Amino acid sequence: MFETLISPAELKALPAGQYALFDCRFDLSKPQWGETQFARGHLPGARYAHLDRDLSAPVTPSTGRHPLPLRDDFARRVGGWGVGPETQVVVYDQGNGMYAARLWWMLRWLGHRNVALLNGGLAAWSAAGYALSDEAAMIVAPRRYTFQPGASTLDVHSLQAQLADHSVLLVDARGADRFAGQNETIDPVAGHVPGAVNHPFARNLDERGAFLPVETLRERWMRTLAGRPASEVVAMCGSGVSACHNVLALTHAGIGEVRLYPGSWSEWIRDAARPVATGNN
Repeated sequence: MFETLISPAELKALPAGQYALFDCRFDLSKPQWGETQFARGHLPGARYAHLDRDLSAPVTPSTGRHPLPLRDDFARRVGGWGVGPETQVVVYDQGNGMYAARLWWMLRWLGHRNVALLNGGLAAWSAAGYALSDEAAMIVAPRRYTFQPGASTLDVHSLQAQLADHSVLLVDARGADRFAGQNETIDPVAGHVPGAVNHPFARNLDERGAFLPVETLRERWMRTLAGRPASEVVAMCGSGVSACHNVLALTHAGIGEVRLYPGSWSEWIRDAARPVATGNN
């Protein structure tokens, strides 16, 4: 079973019918782009998982841009996809894994261990010379998915309390410019949570959009964590999506699975009383 990453060759070698494959391609500025691209061509046997519709709950005045659904609701959706607790799941997106990592993490949140991200995504699959398909996803029989609590989250109030007593290290996965409060094109307030450190998820990747070797990942992350154990680390980003990429990187590097602040920056700024920092510190 694969629990973090799977290569195109390893995926190609898996026996047909013995795994569930999900296409998570998405574009924040064009929410229907991924689904349109899926209809034009996808990995054979894949089904499409939409970030807004399948992997998020409706936005409310107090939430971030991609709030988590209730865990029971998501378990029902997973069962509706025909996935059971023993199913090997593989997820992918257009390339670097930013969107697919959200589904990887959400399945871990249900306690599902047998889920892996296709390293390099559809781009790597195509570069390896493997074919795409435009056939509709096969209809599968729904199942009842009984989950066990898995990956952990931290809500905004608990986060504020733990930041105040310095018991957590908050790591922001957004790009350095957005973290610094520059070039903010998505959220209405620029900056970052005071006390957070920046580790853009792109630092996990090589020039092809594939994850770096374990040794390199570990070296980079040990510098960011500066001696803090995984149990004290909380991952965040703009809306709880790219932060999952950092959780995956830390898990794959053997450092440990860290908690996620799913509301992230877009939730933090909903309350004007919460402080905002700018610059690189």
